[in-house]
Amino acid sequence: MKSRMTIASAILFLASAFSASVSFGYDFDPSLDKNIAAQVKADLDFMGSLTGSKVTPLHQQIFGAMDGKGYKGWFESRVTLIGYNGCGNGNAVACVIPWLGSSKIWVTNNYIKFSHPQISRMMVVYHEARHTEVKNGNWSHATCPEPFKNEKGEDMKSIWTGAALAGEPACDETPFGSYGSSTILLKNVSKFCESCTEKVRMDAGIYSDDQMGRIIDAGAKSQMQKDFAYGN
Repeated sequence: MKSRMTIASAILFLASAFSASVSFGYDFDPSLDKNIAAQVKADLDFMGSLTGSKVTPLHQQIFGAMDGKGYKGWFESRVTLIGYNGCGNGNAVACVIPWLGSSKIWVTNNYIKFSHPQISRMMVVYHEARHTEVKNGNWSHATCPEPFKNEKGEDMKSIWTGAALAGEPACDETPFGSYGSSTILLKNVSKFCESCTEKVRMDAGIYSDDQMGRIIDAGAKSQMQKDFAYGN
């Protein structure tokens, strides 16, 4: 009996270890145009290739080290399916619709309609992956102020579509929300990515600076600015 119990325990242990090592993965919904699906896959594969020996403390807290396998695991532990949806707004690029499944993200035609660099598309899908976190209330957005101006006194607009942001639920009041976390991700790529080209790092810096404008809480913005000074 003892021998049988020992064998059974070993089998359970091996099964548990194997299960823990298996990636969650994700699928594409048939609703998603094959060209968009191919672009999303290529973008995620690119993200899975990034390497860097240093990250800021907030990046470490949210994503861990700058490691492609780590980014892949972070994304796939949250997202099980990527499909197509209009997201209820012609200016939307992607969304999470909790009542259709909290681990599913939906992209619109805007994902490939505009000419944006690859790293900016990664900003979009990692932004949406953050919204799948039910335990954090899906990191709902804050409403942007009215009026909403940048440092030059110009109306704040979406870098993706050019739509005005004033009064829209398109801002964050925390570094840990979807805009905050994707800004932190991009800023770290711009500062520390060792496998990236200079163009990729430059693009990451441009889009992280833009997204920083959506952080409307002074304390959150200060926390992120101090974090970004790490390694300088």
